[in-house]
Amino acid sequence: MTHSPEDMGFMQLAMRQAQAAADAGEVPVGAVVVRAGQVIASAHNAPLASHDPTAHAEVNAMRAAAQALGNYRLDDCTLYVTLEPCAMCSGAALHARFKRVVFGASEPKTGAAGSVLNLFAHEQINHQTQVTGGVLADECAAVLQGFFEQRRAQQQLSKVPLREDALRTPDGAFAGLDVPHGMSHFTADLPALEGLRLHWFDNRQEAQAAPHVYLHGLDGWSVQYLAQLQSSAPVMALDLPGFGLSDKPKKVATHRIAWHAQVLHEFLSSVHPAPVALYAPHVMAPLLAKLALPIHWVETPALPTALRDAPYPDRGHMAGPRALSTLLAAPAPTPPPKRS
Repeated sequence: MTHSPEDMGFMQLAMRQAQAAADAGEVPVGAVVVRAGQVIASAHNAPLASHDPTAHAEVNAMRAAAQALGNYRLDDCTLYVTLEPCAMCSGAALHARFKRVVFGASEPKTGAAGSVLNLFAHEQINHQTQVTGGVLADECAAVLQGFFEQRRAQQQLSKVPLREDALRTPDGAFAGLDVPHGMSHFTADLPALEGLRLHWFDNRQEAQAAPHVYLHGLDGWSVQYLAQLQSSAPVMALDLPGFGLSDKPKKVATHRIAWHAQVLHEFLSSVHPAPVALYAPHVMAPLLAKLALPIHWVETPALPTALRDAPYPDRGHMAGPRALSTLLAAPAPTPPPKRS
């Protein structure tokens, strides 16, 4: 079936919202509400962030559109959503009296616009909404598939046993902070890691573009490059062992310059396609001396205190920053206060 350029264009906007959901660690579904060719509201899934089981993309977009128009009845509007609506969202769309509902991928488990049931087909309901499905279906499904494949891989890596001589920052330490968990990746396979889990962010939709790789300084971690990760350029941002979301060997003596340099070398060698360049603050230069790829020196932005300190709930988690601060002759970062 051939779909109109208008429907495909608005579905692409909904897909951007879906990607924003994925970046936030939510199931990637996005929605936009359109009236007379203009976007009135856009939203994505947010049940986890809002602690609200009704915060599906469609409901969030409907609420925003109703507020913008000053009317809960959206009878001259079209709802675009990347995934076939569930029963709750289909019922809400009927109650809002949408003129049309346009969805991308079908949902064989919970879809209520034709897959499991079709709420829109009941003539007894006092409003009839036209439904169009399958608009950019493959593209919408690919976003979901990629998200769940990545999540399964992360779940497998979360089972990597923690070495007795290392710490792993609990997930709860990052609750409520602006951390793009949907971009997180882990590996424990590099020889130099010896079973430690290494973390990095990767904003690439498909690992086909040669990335620009960013390395943090001594007073931060990979989230310092959130702006670059949210750009259209292919970007990866790495946490060295002892920093950010990577495992943290407890002993200061473990954090030798040669060891960190070897971990970095092995990581960069594992990236395909090969990185375009490495971007790092100059203080990290001793770790980069033997790298063959181009290096660009950058100033790392300061992080809000809560975000800066989140990976280090106590002094024991700070062996890496403390060790490298000494070895690289830089002022040591101030440990966060002890928590009761």
